Amino acid sequence: MPSALVDHLLKPLALSQPPSPTIPTTTLDYVPNSPDSGTKKELQSLLAALNQRLSPSLVQVTVESLTQLGRRPELSTLRADPENIALKEAIISKLLVGLYAEGVDGCLSQATHAETEAEWWADIELSRLTVAWYLLQTSPARLVNLTRVILQALRRQNLPVNLSAFTPSSIRQLFPSAVPSRPNALNKALFPHLHHQTLSITSSTIIFSSSEPRHITPDNVFIKLWTTLDPVFSLTRMPIELTRQECTFKRKELEKIRDQRAEALGYLAGMRGDLALAIKEPGNMQSFLHDLTCIIEGDTKKAFGPVAVHSGASPEPLLDILHLSTTVFSTQRAAHQHLLDSRELLRPSRLTLIWPKLLLLPPLCIYALRSAYSSRTTLWELANDAKATAEGFIRGWLLDPLKDVLKTVRAGGDGGVIIQKEGIAADLASLERMTLALAKDQLNYTPEQLASLSRQIKLGDLTPAQQIYEEDIKRPLKSAVTGTLLRSMFIQVQKAKVDIDQALAGIDKLLKSQELTFAFVGVAPAFGIVYLLGGSLVALWSGGRGKGRYGGKRKICGVWSAMRRTERLLISQPRIRNHNPKNEEQDTDAGSISPLTAGLLLLSAARMRTYAETHLPLRSRLREGFLEDLGDLENPDLGRNDKMRVVERMWRCWGETLGWGKIAAGNISGR
Repeated sequence: MPSALVDHLLKPLALSQPPSPTIPTTTLDYVPNSPDSGTKKELQSLLAALNQRLSPSLVQVTVESLTQLGRRPELSTLRADPENIALKEAIISKLLVGLYAEGVDGCLSQATHAETEAEWWADIELSRLTVAWYLLQTSPARLVNLTRVILQALRRQNLPVNLSAFTPSSIRQLFPSAVPSRPNALNKALFPHLHHQTLSITSSTIIFSSSEPRHITPDNVFIKLWTTLDPVFSLTRMPIELTRQECTFKRKELEKIRDQRAEALGYLAGMRGDLALAIKEPGNMQSFLHDLTCIIEGDTKKAFGPVAVHSGASPEPLLDILHLSTTVFSTQRAAHQHLLDSRELLRPSRLTLIWPKLLLLPPLCIYALRSAYSSRTTLWELANDAKATAEGFIRGWLLDPLKDVLKTVRAGGDGGVIIQKEGIAADLASLERMTLALAKDQLNYTPEQLASLSRQIKLGDLTPAQQIYEEDIKRPLKSAVTGTLLRSMFIQVQKAKVDIDQALAGIDKLLKSQELTFAFVGVAPAFGIVYLLGGSLVALWSGGRGKGRYGGKRKICGVWSAMRRTERLLISQPRIRNHNPKNEEQDTDAGSISPLTAGLLLLSAARMRTYAETHLPLRSRLREGFLEDLGDLENPDLGRNDKMRVVERMWRCWGETLGWGKIAAGNISGR
C-alpha cells in the first residue's frame, strides 16, 4: 500500500489526468464476435482493474497482459483504431502513475530503513558499556567465524585437525602478519568490517606505548606500574575499540545508502510535473520512463538527457520500456537487500541480542527464588507490616478526614468548636442575678431600677456594682468583715469569666468560618502523597509501554530531532553528488533545493507524518494543522525560503504544545 507521501504527491495529478474513455454499448459497426470487440473488452477490464490502488504485482501483470495483447497477429489491422489507442494510452498513463508511486514508495522505504538501522548503530557506539555489551552479544558468531577460518587454513595446508592446532603458537604460524597495521584473516574473522578498512586503533587506546623511562625514581612509580599493566589493559581495550569502529563503519555505510536513496527520492519528487506533462501529452511518456528508470537504477547522469522518443500511434516500444522498468524496479529492490545482507549492515537477529539475558535469567531467577524462600518469614512479616501501614494510611489519613469534611459540609455553621452558646448564656445570667441581688440589698433599687440595671448588665455595664466595689476597697478590712467586699469581688470574677467566654466565642466563630479549610488542609498531605505515588506509577507504566501524552517523551523527542534536522538541512543543504543538467540554472539559485536535501527533507517529514497520524488526537486542530504544515514541507513546488517559513511556523505553533522547548532544555530524555 502506498505511503502517505505518495498520496500527497499524487493528489495534484488527479485533476490533471484525463478521464478514462468509455466504450459505447451499441454502435453501428459493432460486431459481437469480432476481434475488435474482444480487444476493447480486454482493454476495458484492464483499465477497470487499475482504478484501485496499484501494487507492484498488479503493474507487472498489467504490462505483461498489455504486451501480449498488442502482439497478437490477428490484431495487426486494428491497432490504428482510435478507441483502442485511447484505451491503451489511458492504461499506460495509470501504469506510469503506478510506477512513479512504486518508485517513490520504494526509495522512501529503503531510505527510512537504512536511516533506522544507522540510528541503531549510532546508539550502540554512544558509550563503552553499550559497545562492550554488543561485543558480548555477538561473540558466539565471531567465535564461529574464527573457527571456520582456522579450519579452512588447516585444510589448505593439509594439516591435521586436532586440539594442538588451536594453540596460540600454531595459530601464529598459520596466520603470520608481516605488517602490523594490516589485519590478517583472524582479525577479519572476528571483525568483518576490516575487510573494507585498515586496522586502526586510536591513540586513546595506547597510552604510554613508548619505551620504559630510563630512570625509575619514587616520583614516577605510577608510570612504572602503568607500564607494567598497560599490555593487559590494551588487550581489553582493543576489542572494544575495534567493535566501536565496526559500529561506526556500519553507520556510515548505512548513511551513504540512505543519502543515495534520499537523493533518488528528491529527484522523483521533482519529477511530479514531468509526470503530469506525460499524462497530458503521451509523446513525453517514453522520456519520463527513461528518466524514472535511470533514477531508480541510481544512474542520474543518464537521466534528463536526450532520448530518442518514438512518436506515432504504435505504443509497443513504450510497452517494452514499461516491462523493462518493472524488471529494473524488482532488481533494484533485490540488489538493495543483497547489499545490506552481504555487508552485514543490518542489526543482529533478535536471538543474537537476547541470548545473554536468556542465559543469565534462569540462574538469577533460581537464586532469587531460593533467597525468597529462605527469607520467607521476614518477607511475610514485611508484607504484613506494609499491609498494615497501607490500611492505616488509607483509613487514618484519607477516609476519616474525608468523612470529617463531609460532616462539616453537612452540618454547616451549627455548634461550637471551643465553647458552646449555652455556657455563655448561663454565665451571663449568673452575673445578672448576682448584680441585681447586690443592688437590691445595698442600694434598695425599685423594680423599675432593677429592670433598667438588667438591661445595662446585658450590655456589659456594671456601674452600680463597680461603685460599691470602689467604696469597699477604701476600707478593705472593715468591708471584708462587715461589708460587701467579698460579694463585689465575686461579681468581678464572674464578670471576667463572662468576658473570657465572649472572647472565646469570637475565636470560636472565626474557627468555625474556616472549619472547611482546616478539614481540607488536614487531608491535603495524604492526597499529595497519593497523587505523587500514583503519577509515578502511571508514568512508569506508560513510559515503559512507550505511551503518554502525544506519544510520550521518546516519540516527542524523535519529532524534535526531525524538526531540527529539517531546519539544519534548509540552512546548510548538502551538495548534490550528481549534477542535474535539466535544472542547471536552478542549482545555483539560493532558493532552490538540491535533490539530496529534498530527499532528506521528505524522510524527516515522513517520520513526523507517521508520528502525527499515530499519536496526535483524531479530529483535532492540532493534528490537522500539523499535517497541513507537513504537506507544505513535502510540496516540491515550494522553494527553500518558503519551507524555511513553514519550519518557523511549526516551531512557533507546535513547539510549546508538544514540549519541544523542554527537550531543548534537557528536561526530556533522548531517544
